[in-house]
Amino acid sequence: MVSTEKIKFPISRFSAKGLTCRRGGRMVFENLEFEVATGEYLHLKGSNGSGKSTLLRLLAGLLPAYRGNVCFGDDCIDGAAAARSGIMIYAGHQHGLKPVLTLRENCEAYYQLMTGSALTGDLLETAADGFALGDLIDRPLKYFSSGQKHRCALLRFLLLDRQVWLMDEPTVGLDADNRRRLEAIMAAHLKRGGIIVAASHDPIGLEGKVVNLSDFRATAAHLEHWL
Repeated sequence: MVSTEKIKFPISRFSAKGLTCRRGGRMVFENLEFEVATGEYLHLKGSNGSGKSTLLRLLAGLLPAYRGNVCFGDDCIDGAAAARSGIMIYAGHQHGLKPVLTLRENCEAYYQLMTGSALTGDLLETAADGFALGDLIDRPLKYFSSGQKHRCALLRFLLLDRQVWLMDEPTVGLDADNRRRLEAIMAAHLKRGGIIVAASHDPIGLEGKVVNLSDFRATAAHLEHWL
């Protein structure tokens, strides 16, 4: 393992080697491997409970690996260091938005927390326009529909300049127009040299690699790890 200070940015590839996850006394998946290079998209597939969300949280540094490594280029780092690396951004099922705050206030608080700097109005307006939210910037989130809230959560990918995007069901609740907007935003990120790992039951209009979590289901011999 290496410290985040030694990682060369931007990275040329993002990979997992022999990754095994144990949660709640059982193995979720084992010996999972993948590699995505600059400009590549990885689609995580699998049935409910196969470990897609768990894998994304592990890659984001929010869960520990039971075995195996997550690597940035040639450097493999532990989960906590991955979360502090400043190279990735993760959005899961819980959007973490405060309903009494406006979209502007939510974004300002998030940006300050993640960067230590103040969010500029130009950056917010550009990001909001990307998801057709420009007219809602100063409206409290409690008046938003579920689809609008989901788009607000996706704004984070445009607010922060991070190379690796980890996206959990990014298309949920989006209508056809907003799915096309999302696909265009993802394609533009890849064209700039970004890397995207996304779990989705819905097809996303991007060409890329596929990992099916069902292919890495833990064997029966590893299920009896009781606490």
